[in-house]
Amino acid sequence: MHLGLYTDSVPAMSLPEALDLAVRIGATGIEISTGGQSSAPHLSLDRLLSSEDDRTRLTDALERRGLHLSALNCSAWLLHPRLGTEHASVVQRTIRLAEMLGVSTIVTMAGCPGDHPDALVVNWPWYPWPAALVQLRERQWDAVTDLWRELGPFALDHGVTSVALELHPLQLVYNVPTLLDLRAAVGPVIGANLDPSHLFWQHMDPIAVARALGPVVRHVHLKDTAIVADQVALAGVLDHRSFDTPAERAWNFRTLGQGHDEAFWRRFLAALGETGYDGALSIENEDRSLDPVDSVIASASFIMPLIADRNAAGAGAASDVGRSPVMP
Repeated sequence: MHLGLYTDSVPAMSLPEALDLAVRIGATGIEISTGGQSSAPHLSLDRLLSSEDDRTRLTDALERRGLHLSALNCSAWLLHPRLGTEHASVVQRTIRLAEMLGVSTIVTMAGCPGDHPDALVVNWPWYPWPAALVQLRERQWDAVTDLWRELGPFALDHGVTSVALELHPLQLVYNVPTLLDLRAAVGPVIGANLDPSHLFWQHMDPIAVARALGPVVRHVHLKDTAIVADQVALAGVLDHRSFDTPAERAWNFRTLGQGHDEAFWRRFLAALGETGYDGALSIENEDRSLDPVDSVIASASFIMPLIADRNAAGAGAASDVGRSPVMP
């Protein structure tokens, strides 16, 4: 496993500055957004699709710094009643760009429709009652399955072997059962982007999730969440209060180590190692209480020794495979 940086973590930086920051923190994998939910501050999707020179400049900028593209991120509002068509195009064009750049993994989200053709926003049904809501979810599930039965083969045709779906609320795929259901319907191109931060506040266990998914984990985001117990006691975790007022919320996205301690993150890396995951661990900053650059640096400083220890432990275990036992 190696450290990565999702460059949206530092949107005010230019791409060269973000790449230099990646080198500074010891990252080797780079994840860049192409659009969708992101403004894509570091990449012009259409320009890269149309210009071989621009693609060469991008790959040269990475290679000069000893970096590689671990994934293209096109997290989007697929099937959104107003944005869905545009965002589906972003995903399709990202897949084409991934082929041109030799990238085999994209990170995105499954999608969620509205509740009728004239809806303005998505409708995320998570409660198994009343019957009308259950029926809505069934119709939505048919729509998301049909979508990925088209996009999945399209991805494979363009050399993208891993569509890493983030387990994210407001999307129809947001936990282990829903991811595995879609994978069963579409095929092994569907994998997971494992981001513990969204699991923490839903009271899921990222370690159990990693073990349950095993090789289905195709990409990993590193982001922490702090649970505010006295606020959860009053508001629960379905807290609609603004992320801009973190002191008033029941949970907040935080810099690594400021929500869960070193012992947790060691166990998390060990669980990933048990599954055979050896890809990028991509820092994603959404901590509203720290400067973005400071947050990225702090996250890297916290996690790098743990990654080194995990890799050393994994190498030691691998070296023991097939070794004859020493007799007393």
